[in-house]
Amino acid sequence: MRKTFAIIGLGRFGGSVCKELIESDQEVLAIDNCEDRVNKYMNIATHTVLANAQDESTLRSLGLRNFDYVIVAIGEDIQASILVTLMAKEMGVPHIVAKAQNEYHARVLEKVGADIVVHPERDMGIRLGHKLTSNNMLDFIELSEDYSLAEIQVSYRKFFNKTIEEINFRKHYNVTIVAIRRGKNDLIVSPPPNQIILEDDVLLVVGHNDNVDYLDEKMK
Repeated sequence: MRKTFAIIGLGRFGGSVCKELIESDQEVLAIDNCEDRVNKYMNIATHTVLANAQDESTLRSLGLRNFDYVIVAIGEDIQASILVTLMAKEMGVPHIVAKAQNEYHARVLEKVGADIVVHPERDMGIRLGHKLTSNNMLDFIELSEDYSLAEIQVSYRKFFNKTIEEINFRKHYNVTIVAIRRGKNDLIVSPPPNQIILEDDVLLVVGHNDNVDYLDEKMK
């Protein structure tokens, strides 16, 4: 289903989101106060506007409240980020996503109306740290302070050619397998208990961070 997005700020984060949404055939209005950045995305976004997003009348004239999502991707100017998030909330935007520079900034964004707060630099650092220090963990996404979703490649011989039921991941490892990636194109979503695990399968597991790390340790 096609949705409408307004992205305010076309730095590295905002620009990347814009490209990804366009590739997914979504409608994107891209807004920035830098002419060079607006020109760069003129032939990428559905519409581009050179404007100062801190001007409330400008945002209203763009019909911001009519978009499904507004993404506040303003870079270093924390004050502008907070102000624009607040104005978008007051205009009745149904879903606001805002980029945070730090935890304090994130708390303020949540207070003024952001529905989703993202920490691109922090989250990338966490994912890279887990990837570099783990044994077979290919990716790691923090779902909360204590729980995560991880991709773990199967290299433990005792798992080879055994079913999920035989291994009993929930009992022995206290994690849930939500999908299995096999090769480049095969994804088995919500695998049944009789699904056989093969060498080099990639398990997408959800669980407490300690349990996810423990399962990764078994893959040595």
